[in-house]
Amino acid sequence: MTAPTAAESRPAALGAVSAKWLAAGLSTAPADRQAAAEAARLAYRSAGLPEPRHVVWFASPLAGARAAALLTGRRGLPGASPDPAEEAIAAQLRGQGCPPVIGSAGASVRAAVRTAPWAAARAETHDLLGPDGWAGLWAACGADVWRLVNDRIATPLRTHLRGELPVHARAVLLDAVGGQHDAGWLAAFDAAAPVPAVSPAAAHGTPAAHGTPAVNPVFSAGPVAAAWISAEGSGGADAVTGSAPGSGGAPVFSAGPVGAVWANLGAGEAALHAVQRLAGLAGVARSASWWWPYANVAILTDRPDALHRDNIGRLHAADAPAVHYRDGYALHAWRGMPIPSDLVDRLAHLTYRQIADERNAELRRVMLEHFGYERYLREAGARKVAQDECGGLWRLNFADDEPLTMVEVINSTPEPDGTSRVYWLRVPPQTRTAREGVAWTFGLTEEEYRPLIQT
Repeated sequence: MTAPTAAESRPAALGAVSAKWLAAGLSTAPADRQAAAEAARLAYRSAGLPEPRHVVWFASPLAGARAAALLTGRRGLPGASPDPAEEAIAAQLRGQGCPPVIGSAGASVRAAVRTAPWAAARAETHDLLGPDGWAGLWAACGADVWRLVNDRIATPLRTHLRGELPVHARAVLLDAVGGQHDAGWLAAFDAAAPVPAVSPAAAHGTPAAHGTPAVNPVFSAGPVAAAWISAEGSGGADAVTGSAPGSGGAPVFSAGPVGAVWANLGAGEAALHAVQRLAGLAGVARSASWWWPYANVAILTDRPDALHRDNIGRLHAADAPAVHYRDGYALHAWRGMPIPSDLVDRLAHLTYRQIADERNAELRRVMLEHFGYERYLREAGARKVAQDECGGLWRLNFADDEPLTMVEVINSTPEPDGTSRVYWLRVPPQTRTAREGVAWTFGLTEEEYRPLIQT
């Protein structure tokens, strides 16, 4: 068997980077607290900032946000009753050697630690690859990870957190860094990471000759980059392996498939490029969840211990929280929509009358999906308003929502036992015939729909 060509190697290599970061973004493994803390300190140093005096840990983003609110002085009105949640956070801070002094965190350094390095890395990669190259890199490595992790997990979680926090504390969400939920853009930058042409001494953080800065061992050129260079036949750059202390030997931010380009452009021995300066952020993302960087304190949080999604990646669980953290903080969701925790208990004992009496239209749709449209139509007394060769059209009116309109379709291909399966298709409320409804599911008008052609 012949070795794969460069063109054949690229998609597989980019796919491997994407898969690695998707796994990090969805991970429910316990946080590697030592590795994450060291990576957070590296992120400060890479931004030209002193390391924080304290690195503290909390079990969930909610607890982390409460700690950020306390330490930055975002509190309720003076003289208000003591907040038991705040007192519990203060006790955890004391236990970690961080005095819970109001306002002691200092200013947020998120812009320096996360925003500015991200912008510099994007500009650097964009200049190197050009608009089309950057777009292709993002499509190959970042876009799907961003959609599955940021859009479908982090965004609903942020919305839920806003509802859980007191009004005065919600502003701390603007100070947060996503940690594992930044996996999308980290995947793209990982694939573009430069391959440093360095000596073994420099690769392990030892000062290089002639005062050249050494490459931090958190950044490493991994096997993906080595394979890419081999496929290109470019040579000239050593594939250096390294890892963050406490990471179990796993590269935190590997030189990726695009990295060979850097060597060909003469990156220079041990040059510290903008993408390399993201190694600290990448290290936190591989080991922890949301975190808050302040001048004096870095607040880190654990990853969830349970994460449930549906077949297209939306948060979803019928009988448990869709996201759960080790301190009990949880988010319940149905097909991506956050729902009240008490609804989960109600779903197991629903009646059609409870569904009809639900005033929240979005929650009613969740209840309908769980209860089953066919069963609901039957028990609630829906009317069949049309029948044709495509099936039957059923309608049930609600007082405060659009009618529930569905087409009953019988599969023309019998099952192995000789029965024919019945399908229920929800269609727009203005649908007049079953044929029009089936045509709509194909994106066609009733006149355009030809059943024999579609089957």
